[in-house]
Amino acid sequence: MKNKISLLLLFVIQTAFSNNITENQKLTATCKVWGFLKYYHPNVADGSKNWDEQLFTILPLVEKAQSQEEFSTVLENWIDNLGGVKEIEPITEQKNVEYFDKNFDLSWINKDKLFSKSLSKKLKSIEENRFQGKQYYVQYDLDTGNILQFNNEVKYLNFKWTDKNLRILMLFRYWNYVEYFFPYKYQMDQKWDITLEKMIPLFMEAKNEDDFFDAMQKLTVKLNDSHVVFYRYSGPDSNKILNYFPAKCKIIDEKIVVTEIRADSLAEAQNIKIGTVITKVNNKTIKEIIAENRDLIAASNEAVYLDRLTESALSGYSDTVKLEFLQDGKYITKTINWYNEHDSHRNEYKKGAKIKKEKFNVLDNNIGYVDMEILQVKNVPDMIETLQSTKAIIFDIRNHPKDTNYAIAEYLNPEPKEFVKFIDPDLSFPGRYIWRNGIETCGRINPDYYKGKVILLLNEKSISHSEYTAMCLKVAPNATIIGSQTAGADGANACFQSKGFQTWFTCYGVFYPNKKETQRIGIVPDIEVKPTIKGIQEGKDEVLDRALQFIETGK
Repeated sequence: MKNKISLLLLFVIQTAFSNNITENQKLTATCKVWGFLKYYHPNVADGSKNWDEQLFTILPLVEKAQSQEEFSTVLENWIDNLGGVKEIEPITEQKNVEYFDKNFDLSWINKDKLFSKSLSKKLKSIEENRFQGKQYYVQYDLDTGNILQFNNEVKYLNFKWTDKNLRILMLFRYWNYVEYFFPYKYQMDQKWDITLEKMIPLFMEAKNEDDFFDAMQKLTVKLNDSHVVFYRYSGPDSNKILNYFPAKCKIIDEKIVVTEIRADSLAEAQNIKIGTVITKVNNKTIKEIIAENRDLIAASNEAVYLDRLTESALSGYSDTVKLEFLQDGKYITKTINWYNEHDSHRNEYKKGAKIKKEKFNVLDNNIGYVDMEILQVKNVPDMIETLQSTKAIIFDIRNHPKDTNYAIAEYLNPEPKEFVKFIDPDLSFPGRYIWRNGIETCGRINPDYYKGKVILLLNEKSISHSEYTAMCLKVAPNATIIGSQTAGADGANACFQSKGFQTWFTCYGVFYPNKKETQRIGIVPDIEVKPTIKGIQEGKDEVLDRALQFIETGK
């Protein structure tokens, strides 16, 4: 008898504990349901409801729910109050449409342990009878510069970070934008569901404006997308002038190396020159700085992370910075002055006139060189005419080109060549993507195409349109890519903004014709070359030097 009572008590205790749910669990599930209804429910996706207010109304009820049963009842009543969902004919997949489903997963509808069977059934019914009209809260138009837009959202010009509901709203909005409309969700280091679970406490516990913005920034970093930039324009530092180190730098072997002088006289006064090596910033080693900033800097890959970290580590709102230098085998610590953007334009900080760059020219040994950052479409015919008889043309794309790729490709190919394939979001089935019809081509029928070697120089500065340009020019006969890993973020951007900040993320997928990814991977070089500290100190462009060697030797 005692054993039976003990077993009964154990069962009661286990049942009681199994029914207890945490605030985090409830908000995670509510976020998913709120976003799902926003884009799927016919009486919500059409914009007929104030969907933010609906969230503000349901949150107190969610907070009061103490068990799984109570929580499911709250959500079911909420759904019922939205009005009936008309049963429609089964939605069949379009003919001649190829779907991309690596991002698509609505299995949580049936798997979430907080949901009753009747709640899961309601959500499944909404999926099957989903909204098929023009989405109110999201727009996608390839003919506009802003391809993916989230219009018709309330702006909250009087947004207050102290309002817990508004903090939750910002998290819920952004998380669902990414959940349904970020093409590379499947490539994140951390599953997006887990990110939601981990970020909710940061938004709930934000005690001041800095806490809130830090939480938003950390959320965006989890996309692992080099297109993500978090720009804050309000707060205690918004009116301050950000100061910089008077040179551009690069991290090599856990050291910061000066690669370009920004303000000549300032750098000269501090004995800073190209090749100067920095080993500590404000008593922190570069290794420590690399480790402690990973949650604050967005990047598709390590190359971009280190590039962006350099700028972040060597800037601040103070007037000076304490640096440790490695000079002639000795470590020397000095406190130096920052400079600001206003200083960079003052003549007294510039030595001599700025050297004017050439768009293209002929190097020694009859080798053509093109600076893609300044070459314009109107310059392409002259460029080809000048370089037509060279034995090779080097296209330097370690920068941001000016939409010249198609014009150049017409002179490099004997016929049109396929070079890229895209995926676009299916707004009639949010979360799914569709392979865009056909494969994009470049070039034309041209028997007089350029017959020499085509060399493309790339590195981590090659991002987005730079990578697209490289994909386009790479299909030319006898083309070779030399350099290092690119930024791994191709395609257009979508913008998410609210009072006090803006951020962006990639909004459609870019792949090779064989459907191989470019996101995070970047454009892989045929010959990998990275600058070295020794090379920088000797004033060499080791990537360009390697290209010249390849042109002469074929190796």
